[in-house]
Amino acid sequence: MADHAMLMDFYEATMANSAILNGHEDTVAYFDMFFRRVPDNGGFAIMAGLNQLINELKNLKFTKTDIEYMRSQNLFDDRFLKYLEDFKFTCDVWAVPEGTPIFPKEPIVTVRGPIIQLFLIETLVLLHINHQSLIATKANRIVRAAQGRSVLEFGARRAHGADASVMGARAAYIGGCVGTSCVKAGKDFNIPVSGTMAHSWIQLYDTEYEAFKAYAEVYGEKSLFLVDTYDTLKSGIPNVIKVADEVLKPQGKRPLGIRIDSGDITYLSKRARKMLDDAGYPDCAICVSNALDEYLIRDMLMQGAKVDMFGVGERLITASSEAVFGGVYKLSGVEDKDGNIIPRIKLSENTSKITLPGFKQAWRLFDRESGKAIADVITLHDEEIDDTKDYEIFDPEFTWKRKVVYDFIARPLQVPIFKGGELVYKCPNATQIRDYREQQVESLWEEVQRFEKPHKYYVDLSEKLWNLHREMISKTSKL
Repeated sequence: MADHAMLMDFYEATMANSAILNGHEDTVAYFDMFFRRVPDNGGFAIMAGLNQLINELKNLKFTKTDIEYMRSQNLFDDRFLKYLEDFKFTCDVWAVPEGTPIFPKEPIVTVRGPIIQLFLIETLVLLHINHQSLIATKANRIVRAAQGRSVLEFGARRAHGADASVMGARAAYIGGCVGTSCVKAGKDFNIPVSGTMAHSWIQLYDTEYEAFKAYAEVYGEKSLFLVDTYDTLKSGIPNVIKVADEVLKPQGKRPLGIRIDSGDITYLSKRARKMLDDAGYPDCAICVSNALDEYLIRDMLMQGAKVDMFGVGERLITASSEAVFGGVYKLSGVEDKDGNIIPRIKLSENTSKITLPGFKQAWRLFDRESGKAIADVITLHDEEIDDTKDYEIFDPEFTWKRKVVYDFIARPLQVPIFKGGELVYKCPNATQIRDYREQQVESLWEEVQRFEKPHKYYVDLSEKLWNLHREMISKTSKL
């Protein structure tokens, strides 16, 4: 694990230093991470990045060189530098498990502890959850567009740096990709790895046939041939068939597949399928790539493309249609000397930026018969939703819109991660998270999963929290 203690915005250090000088060393506070808008105007996002955040917090410490660098800024008091030298993470953390569908405004990570520590970890919380949630969300959109066909993450070379490549591959796998081309991600997270060949392999030989033949002699029935180096239909496919007939078939083997990486892929896939079928290779899979995304995949399939597998690179690993996830980290409460929680709120001329005060929990209500998610409800931490009784939910903005929910199951979304700095959560592996994500997305109605104008999923407030929110707005606006 890399040393990332210094991976912070400078104001986090200046605030922590000032907190010590102003007597807030023991002040206990609460911060929430949440996001305001689903990327690509989608119906939901996918939570990811928690395991990496856990590893960061579990191993957080400041080295001598870190402290010397801070000293060289000529801004920090010796008491603060001593605090960094003796630093030990002692906070409580609650979070939504990875793979869970998440929605705007609900707390996905909540941290309670000394406010100095909460200042110092802001960037670490945001960067891990923001990045991987963005990629997992994009991957899930692409996978749903593929309608059951396999999607491989092919983006390592296009990622914004080494960490983005590896963690992006992990997030894409959580989102539903069946594997990755990134070997390090495969090694680190036990993700299936896959690849074909590059044009350079074919160009190495005098003829395309010789290149395919040499490859087939090494990889046999695992051979997947790139067919568009020269001419897909006049050269690539005929040479695959010839190699299959002359090299593989005599050994009782068959080609795994072909890959098309340019041209009108829909048209070429249809022609390629017919040529392979006519040659006696209906089981030879067709994989396509070349700057794909969910919209291109959807349109290709609507037009009858004969594709078994999609290799998706740059538009997935960079989430090119939506640059950032947009999660934020805001103070929601402070404890007084008696341990009572004093709620805090942030107001804004932009009403979407007004925060929810207090220590909270989010609940998901599921229909007991169908298993489908009905709504989420954000409550204060000491509230319970009793699913043995009918429960009324209402729109936080248009409060006259009300609905009585019955015969449902209520489940809290956040689970304990750290208690007093000690890890109390067992981290699942990437495959377990992926399986969990599949189950959870299936609990959403298809209308919520639409790409275009999805049904707005209800995220409501309990009456107690709604009243507190209104009271805090009225009170704070007069300050």
